[in-house]
Amino acid sequence: MISGIVPHHNPIGSFLVLAYISPDTFDNEATLDPAEQRRKAANRPELCVISRAGIEVSSDELNFTGYHLYGCSDYGLQPALVEGSEPFSIVVSPKQIIFAKPRDAVDHIEWLVERKRYQEALDEVEKIKELKGLDVAEIGRKYIEHLVDEGEFEKAAQLSPKVFGENSKDWEKCVFIFVKKQQLQAIIPHIPTKNPQLDRLVYEIILVHFLNHDRDALLTTIKKWPPDIYDVSAVVVAIKAQLDRSPNTPILMECLAELYMLNRQPGKALEYFLRLRRPNVFDLIRDHNLFTVVKDQALLLVEFDQELEKKRKSEAGGETAERSGADEKGKGKKETSKAIALLVDHTYSIPIARVVQQLQVRPYYLYLYLDALFDKDPQLAADFADIQLQLYAEYAPPRLIDFLRASNNYSLEKAYQICKARDLVLEMVFLLGRMGDNKKALTLIIERLGDVNRAIDFAKEQNDDDLWEDLLRYSETRPPFIRGLLENVGAEIDPIRLIRRIKNGLEIPGLKDALIKILWDFNLQISLLEGCQTILHSDCTTLATGLQARQTNGTRTNGNSSICPLVPLHSDTSFLHIAAVPCPICSQPLFSAGALPLPASTNQQPLALMFLCRHIVHVTCVKGGNTLPRRPIDDALVGFLGGIGNGRLDNSAILSGKIA
Repeated sequence: MISGIVPHHNPIGSFLVLAYISPDTFDNEATLDPAEQRRKAANRPELCVISRAGIEVSSDELNFTGYHLYGCSDYGLQPALVEGSEPFSIVVSPKQIIFAKPRDAVDHIEWLVERKRYQEALDEVEKIKELKGLDVAEIGRKYIEHLVDEGEFEKAAQLSPKVFGENSKDWEKCVFIFVKKQQLQAIIPHIPTKNPQLDRLVYEIILVHFLNHDRDALLTTIKKWPPDIYDVSAVVVAIKAQLDRSPNTPILMECLAELYMLNRQPGKALEYFLRLRRPNVFDLIRDHNLFTVVKDQALLLVEFDQELEKKRKSEAGGETAERSGADEKGKGKKETSKAIALLVDHTYSIPIARVVQQLQVRPYYLYLYLDALFDKDPQLAADFADIQLQLYAEYAPPRLIDFLRASNNYSLEKAYQICKARDLVLEMVFLLGRMGDNKKALTLIIERLGDVNRAIDFAKEQNDDDLWEDLLRYSETRPPFIRGLLENVGAEIDPIRLIRRIKNGLEIPGLKDALIKILWDFNLQISLLEGCQTILHSDCTTLATGLQARQTNGTRTNGNSSICPLVPLHSDTSFLHIAAVPCPICSQPLFSAGALPLPASTNQQPLALMFLCRHIVHVTCVKGGNTLPRRPIDDALVGFLGGIGNGRLDNSAILSGKIA
């Protein structure tokens, strides 16, 4: 039955029909049964679109209130048109009005959502540029919830960035849903670290998840994520708790080292880098000035460095070992490693005593350290001289004698016992010499070493006549020693004394050559003495001639002092200054005519006496001066002195005196 029909524009020429489906009728209308006589409930009316060809295009049931009571005539369908909108139809019932409009894209999407066809709904959303009255995010959330309920976690996680975008709250809710479902691993790759940045708790939950399930991913994530999005300290505590339960786990130590570096705590990271044997640890120490931290990690540092050294030698094809017996002892001195050099160069930050305490469990490493200190300054390791002595005897016997000679801080008795236990004869000789037991030392040289040259050198060093006598007495019956002594005679050994000790009939190989050498040496000494004597005689003659010349040369005075430097007479100094010098005894001018009375005899004049100390005095002022001979007076000098006495110099009087 048709309750109404109106033209419809889509498709063109079609009709919109309001159809009424009548209820079922009774087969027995004359029945007396009240239930059969009761009216049947009506069906819902349908709004159908019928094409021009009579084909039903679409059909929708209308849910009117009380529809079961209405008949075909109770409904009506009328077209309507409102300005500014598309045409629509009005369906009327006794109690309700429904506006029938053509379905649009939004209606289609809502229809898909109602039927939980979310993927199709989202595909339709992507096709539409402008959506009004439609919450796309809500559709996505429903879709994700649907996928989670269906167990499709991977698909839900992949859809999350598209749905949540920069909505941090939705992201956090989604993460907690996955945590609840124990499927956090699925969404972790899609969780953003910025734009938006989620709550710190989210990232910490993820790191703890990796700590418990995937530690390689934990390390990768720590290196990848910025440290400001989570609490580094909290993560460190969690990892250290795991490391305490599983010590020496490399991946956990590496995670801790990376976290400490991200948290700007390189000092704490150093311990783990050392345990991990990272080659860049030395650069880390120097770049961050971690010398004070290393003082408690000395053993780890040296062990690590030695392992690197062994690895380098192994790659180069060389044999390596911590201690390789004769090869190691034959070398005596090894190249200083990076770790040892670092410890030695920074003793102000890394106390020597603390390093020694740590390295005592590895004597070879302690030897390397103390040896490097000794090379830098023998006094640096003075407090550990006894330990160092024993280490040299164990690991580097060739260097022991240098240590014994350079150091005075070890116990002589203890050192001797160590050398004796290892039969180090040369070192025993040196120690016996220091202890004053020269005879025993010489006996060791003669009996154990049989080295006459070393015996002679030892006797020279000690400078002991009794020691020389012992050496000569021992050599009387040993031709090699006699020859050695003859070849080394000198100031310490009188060759006549040695030759007289040679017994008659004793055959001494090379005696002739030794005696010729003695005679040649003495001849050379005589030649040298003669040459030296000639040079000395020449020098003495030259110096005596010079002395005599200086003593007989004329002198001058500066006129201001009684100390008159010697100068040649041809100096340009005026004689007036000499005449005005006062006598240091009487304080009168030496040559003042007015102050110094002339003798009665006209052929004599006053004398002035000059000492070698350059003091000039009147002869009359010196005891015994009157006995000195006088020379004839010079009239020109008298006139000159008279001019000085009158305070002037009469040049004409001097000239006239000379002419007369």
